[in-house]
Amino acid sequence: MKNDRDEIPQNTAALNNQIDTFEQLLQRRLSRRQLIKGSLGLAIGSLFAESAFAEEASQLASQKTASLFDTLKFKSIPASMLKDTVEVPQGYTAKVLYPWGEPIKAGVAGFKQDASNTAAEQALQAGMHHDGMHFFPIDNNPNHGLLVMNHEYIDATLLHTDGGFKDNPDTYSKEKVDKEMAAHGVSIIEIQKQGDQWTINKNSKYARRITTATPMQFTGVAGANDLLKTNADPSGMKPVGTNNNCANGFTPWGTYLTCEENFQIIFGGLDDDLEIDDSLRTLHKRYGIRDKSFYGWEKHHKRFSVKNEPNEPNRFGWIIEIDPFDPNSTPKKHTAMGRFRHENCANMIGEKKAGHDDKIAFYSGDDSRFEYIYKFIPSKNYNPNDQQANRDLLESGILYVAKFNDDGSGQWLALIHGEKGLTAENGFANQAEIMIKTRLAAKIVGATPMDRPEWIAVNQQNKRMYCTLTNNSKREETSAVSPRKHNEHGHIISWKEEDNNPHALNFSWDVFLLAGDPSSQQQNLKGNIIGDIFSSPDGLFIDPRGALWIQTDISGSTQNTGEYENFGNNQMLVADPVTKEVRRFLTGPVGAEITGTTMTADMKSLFVNIQHPGDVPGGLKDTVKKTPENPKAASSWPDGEAGGRPRSATIVVSKDDGGLIGT
Repeated sequence: MKNDRDEIPQNTAALNNQIDTFEQLLQRRLSRRQLIKGSLGLAIGSLFAESAFAEEASQLASQKTASLFDTLKFKSIPASMLKDTVEVPQGYTAKVLYPWGEPIKAGVAGFKQDASNTAAEQALQAGMHHDGMHFFPIDNNPNHGLLVMNHEYIDATLLHTDGGFKDNPDTYSKEKVDKEMAAHGVSIIEIQKQGDQWTINKNSKYARRITTATPMQFTGVAGANDLLKTNADPSGMKPVGTNNNCANGFTPWGTYLTCEENFQIIFGGLDDDLEIDDSLRTLHKRYGIRDKSFYGWEKHHKRFSVKNEPNEPNRFGWIIEIDPFDPNSTPKKHTAMGRFRHENCANMIGEKKAGHDDKIAFYSGDDSRFEYIYKFIPSKNYNPNDQQANRDLLESGILYVAKFNDDGSGQWLALIHGEKGLTAENGFANQAEIMIKTRLAAKIVGATPMDRPEWIAVNQQNKRMYCTLTNNSKREETSAVSPRKHNEHGHIISWKEEDNNPHALNFSWDVFLLAGDPSSQQQNLKGNIIGDIFSSPDGLFIDPRGALWIQTDISGSTQNTGEYENFGNNQMLVADPVTKEVRRFLTGPVGAEITGTTMTADMKSLFVNIQHPGDVPGGLKDTVKKTPENPKAASSWPDGEAGGRPRSATIVVSKDDGGLIGT
């Protein structure tokens, strides 16, 4: 959603010299002779070469007779320097499928270019700022299915004719708040391919919008806990709505997982004069709640003010399971999976040959500076032969947090009441409070603070996992897993569970790629990319061939300027997991983030989300100012001159000859 520079760090341990320096790390991992033999860059290279994956990488390389790019023969495209369009390789076409404001059903008002749609109309239209998504085929047909996607946040300047609260506080009404709430959440649409054209079935029985006003239910150990009870819901079991739905996941039994990330921005009222329990104040501050919200919703909906409902923030920050094939089902917020700023939720199923195919685990990163990576192991085993039997699998289990050791090993640390300091004396009265206060619990048990852990992707064939660490300009002290100070460009790590067992408590890890620009004058910003450069890796997707697709999120404040200028607009690339070669496949319009992707099983259609086009990038801030009166100051994508404002949208990319994506 935004660059780490815009964020107040909530985990201060890593800012207080509690992490070893990179020089100390090198002295432990390398001999003195190796260390003094070359530059820091060479030392980094030696460190990675000696990693736990070196032998496996060598074996994989020897087994391959050709690079993945001997199959993926598309010609890399250049970086886009402030071009207001989506560009793809020659021989490919990108078409807009589902832009903000597109009706999900017949009879619903269409998008009004002057932003005059009502809240009721917005509730049945595509929300703003598309993010994570997944394609669920109907009857295993790759040309017919449900496309389910998140709408992470809004741009109030674009959403209303005269802007939001910050633009025009005098006209900020309850109707505006309701419209903003309706533009958040999740879309479920039915799509079908006829010839070479994808269309939306506006008469679908599955079509549905889930928003900030949708009734939900809690499951798991924290349900009904006092910290989840409000005046409107004294049971503590019936939360209302979901917000700031960033990335996503899915289950092998056919449900969709949406993840609540930066929910803290919708709350206000935590000022110094507020009379509130000290432990609750500490909890809210740790999760980023402030005295003023980002949008001003508390002006008309008192549940978004902690002065009126001090527990309401605790009802956000969860992973939510949605059945896309049952439009009458109630979304479930699973408290057993922990509360933090979830980026996405990836699953790993055990190997059949190892007798582990009844084991499954779910992985999620907390997207904030110096936060953690988690794994959830359900209490019950997975049943691959009866998908209906798995429907309650996420309601109970054990949550673990990762510790990355300097030698390339790692452990999953259980967050269990009474163990490792998770006691009443340390602020955890019971297991329910550990799930509500997950960030605090992870710190106590000794988890490793990371550089904004975002998307996690799992290769179900070889069971290797990847995680993007987008950036962290505040990092001063380094570790093996975070080897650079002032990590402006971010990196990608990889790990494997012991014996490829999802339930293992030990793993081995490595740094896959350091993002950066080799032309930079600063050694720390060069990176080690082979091929097309990128910064701020965010979205990840592994296709059936094992290709690793990478999406970037350079924030508007730094995009197209300074050390970020050579990267151009945000982009989507593909990497060979063995050779680590990277090629650029897609670039986005001005100010946009490229985020969220899914592919049909026949690999002929690639869906990609273009989020917040029209944000004014750093390279234009001196000359361009976006206002309600001038919404197209930076971008007019995708409607061009005929449109009234830029619109986030889902696009579908296909090969002109009908072939496989990437070939």
